[in-house]
Amino acid sequence: MGLFSTLLGTADEMDQDDLVEEYQELMAYEEELVAGYSFIRDTIIFTNKRMIIVDKQGLTGKKKVMMTVAYKSISRFCIETSGHLDFDGELRLWIGSEKEPSIIEEFDSGVNLIDVQRILARYAL
Repeated sequence: MGLFSTLLGTADEMDQDDLVEEYQELMAYEEELVAGYSFIRDTIIFTNKRMIIVDKQGLTGKKKVMMTVAYKSISRFCIETSGHLDFDGELRLWIGSEKEPSIIEEFDSGVNLIDVQRILARYAL
């Protein structure tokens, strides 16, 4: 992750080998890792069955909250790509019939949010 994106708290795409090494134990039967994005301390993981948000807590980050979001519970989603003066993109997810986005995450301009949208379109629609 670049220093600039670290300071801003935006996400970078994780290497597939690192993703498997760190999160393979979370996978259910016949579940496969599709992509992962790391933030300063947190991670969003897309599998073929669900989205997992890993929230590291405490000073050491050893305590983790791992929230599963079933693709079928996502009622809509929106991506906002980065521009010339805007250095990051954004993903917004609505769960159920909520009026405001349930989840908002910022991504580094190096992340292709079209790929994130494709993952969501493939599994959530």
